[in-house]
Amino acid sequence: MIVVCDRRAHTVEAAVSQCRDLGVRTLGCVVDVTDRPGTDAMVARVRDTFGRIDVLVNNAAITKDARLQTVADLMVPQGSGAILNASSVVGLSGTYGQTNDTASKFGVIGFTKTWSRELGPKGVRANAVAPGFIETPILASVPDKVLQAPREQVPLKRLGRAEEIANVYAFLASDEASYVNGAVIEVSGGMTV
Repeated sequence: MIVVCDRRAHTVEAAVSQCRDLGVRTLGCVVDVTDRPGTDAMVARVRDTFGRIDVLVNNAAITKDARLQTVADLMVPQGSGAILNASSVVGLSGTYGQTNDTASKFGVIGFTKTWSRELGPKGVRANAVAPGFIETPILASVPDKVLQAPREQVPLKRLGRAEEIANVYAFLASDEASYVNGAVIEVSGGMTV
């Protein structure tokens, strides 16, 4: 069972369709995580539909102070769960001209470490994934000559693929990662080596 959430309905519909084509029971929710009542309503809908939440992939950024994701309120009584946060390799090493992005991705690592300590004793694991340069639609508009430098910077001499990042998330969400807590897994082809 998968729940797909995004602010854009067309994105939710596309992802839900892909999951259902693979035979996965899927629920789509249009929600903006900066809207706490909307987020609470989405979590209630998921709870009512599936009865529990086992994995949360946190892949959103906001600039409002707030307490921990409301999903943790469901995971703690269950005594289990995995929170997976999207950081970036720039959160590990910094990058020229991107102080804002570096600071936010480093912050994601910080709250991953904090949540792993706060929630670990309650059976909820928190980990982060730090991708490098990944072939995504965002990069489709970047000229190939501009992407050549990142390719050369990586020992594997190529950009990563989205499924390579997804595989790490899948591992961290699985029982095979049951003793992985507070980790930041770099998936960058060795970019920071």
